[in-house]
Amino acid sequence: MTKYILVSGGVVSGIGKGVIASSTGLLLKTAGLKVTAIKIDPYMNIDAGTMRPTEHGEVYVLNDGGEVDLDLGNYERYLDVTLSKDNNITTGKIYREVIDKERRGEYLGKTVQIVPHVTNAIQDWIERISKVPVDESGEEPDICIVELGGTVGDIESAPFIEAMRQFQFRVGHDNFALIHVSLVPDMHGEQKTKPTQTTVHALRGLGLLPDLIACRLLGHKPLERATKDKISMFCHVASEQVIGVHDVSSVYHVPLLLQSQGIIDYLRKRLNLANLDITENWISKGLSLEARWTGMTKGQERLFDEVKIVLVGKYTDLKDSYMSVIKALEHSAFRVRRKLIIQWVESSDLEPSTQETDPAKYHDAWRAVVGAGGILVPGGFGQRGAEGMILAIKWAREQKIPFLGICLGFQMAVIEWARSVLGISDAQSTEFVPDTPNPFVIFMPEISRTHMGGTMRLGLRPTVFDRDSETWSKARKLYGGSEKMWERHRHRYEVNPEQVQRLQESGLPFVGKDEKGERMQIFELKDHPFFMGLQAHPELCSRPLNPSPPFLGFIAASCGQSDLEEQLQEQLRTFHPPHPEHSMISEEALRQSTQEHPIANGVGTMTPPAD
Repeated sequence: MTKYILVSGGVVSGIGKGVIASSTGLLLKTAGLKVTAIKIDPYMNIDAGTMRPTEHGEVYVLNDGGEVDLDLGNYERYLDVTLSKDNNITTGKIYREVIDKERRGEYLGKTVQIVPHVTNAIQDWIERISKVPVDESGEEPDICIVELGGTVGDIESAPFIEAMRQFQFRVGHDNFALIHVSLVPDMHGEQKTKPTQTTVHALRGLGLLPDLIACRLLGHKPLERATKDKISMFCHVASEQVIGVHDVSSVYHVPLLLQSQGIIDYLRKRLNLANLDITENWISKGLSLEARWTGMTKGQERLFDEVKIVLVGKYTDLKDSYMSVIKALEHSAFRVRRKLIIQWVESSDLEPSTQETDPAKYHDAWRAVVGAGGILVPGGFGQRGAEGMILAIKWAREQKIPFLGICLGFQMAVIEWARSVLGISDAQSTEFVPDTPNPFVIFMPEISRTHMGGTMRLGLRPTVFDRDSETWSKARKLYGGSEKMWERHRHRYEVNPEQVQRLQESGLPFVGKDEKGERMQIFELKDHPFFMGLQAHPELCSRPLNPSPPFLGFIAASCGQSDLEEQLQEQLRTFHPPHPEHSMISEEALRQSTQEHPIANGVGTMTPPAD
């Protein structure tokens, strides 16, 4: 039977439940176990798709097109698994399911209530999804990590707390453990335990008893022995059940920090993991994973050479808006053995209007761009800052600075080329100027203009490389030289097919297209150290031990041409796609299984996403 580990939080949100949950899962994988994960978000939204990035962080997209919380990105990266939209539970999804059942008459005329109907729906969902295979084994997971978002005591999370109280009895004591993450503030050098005592008291009052208390300390000072003993005494747990999680040089060190405090030894006893049937093959894989992860983290500490990347984006006020981009850059920097330095530039700061309103900000932004080792323009929606992106791209192209454009960055690079090389000064995207006379980026014809949630081109999609790209394309070499690759997409706009011939004839080759050859998905320049754009979001499939190919090429090129050549040859020899074999199929087959709702003759107007 699958065993469950619930990770809850107290005192404040955003203190690292996701990293602690992912790190625990990783350690269980090193023990040879198969691990899956579920994230509960108590908000009323059906999913994260319509949320503003600066409010909730990035929207993470899964293979099946699910637009989910960024913590699922943590799970996929740490556990090297492929999750589905059902691995993200929201209040909206649960209520929709219960109301749909009521409308179909499935409750046989009963009064539908929070208890038992909503709480049962939550438990049934968790039990069903926990048994879905998520790795290459195709087998039911041994362990399911369930992270409950928010903090204990929030009114919106009350039904989920009650559901988990009931769930511990449904699955049995040996199959359910609870890790409670709490904040231990340091006030004038003294570690305070009262917030943790209070939140554990509230949790116990709701019927859940923590097996492990993970104490987050905001600083590099570890949890003191006296603090640990005090929490043990007042929270009714043994000292070995209190774990300190202080700030470390990198989040990739957190699994080793937890391991050093005996978390796996405790869970082995608490969940009776010795009774699970673990094959020699999986034990061997676990040991290999542990060795590679330890090697990666220790290697980080000895990095002295730097690689400086300038990220020109729209949502730089909240770095979590680009969580997967940051992680993909980090993974690639690990591979090339460089210390990553990211400089953040708000794209609108590069525009002439900022020179007039705030000259200091304008000059600081351009100073960063001019001194960049590489320039990255990631995705986004809306017109704000678009002209600044175009200016940064023009600089990278003309000055031979390594450049990577993702989604909107890809589209802006096409517009920059049309303006600068083709001489079409008013080249535009219909996202910004719907009636532009020279549309080089247009609204995709099959996408709905009336609904926003789940109506983009979403999820895993194939890209076919041009036949003549085999000899020169860096993108193709980075993907192991294969004829086809798969990446996740999230967009409503595309390069105008009517302009493709003009663009290619002028020297902008599109080396990757969709299977019909109609949709442009990758461009790169031959006579540039590294100038590449992708309509997809390759950052979403990057792994610490298997970096995203375009990001790896970009980082290597930013280090130097010899580093790039070394990584191109290495990728040709060793690249392995992070996707399950069964998911790398045709676009038509993928479309049937993804959360995408195209409407061929969509009418009306659509309010654009907020900037």
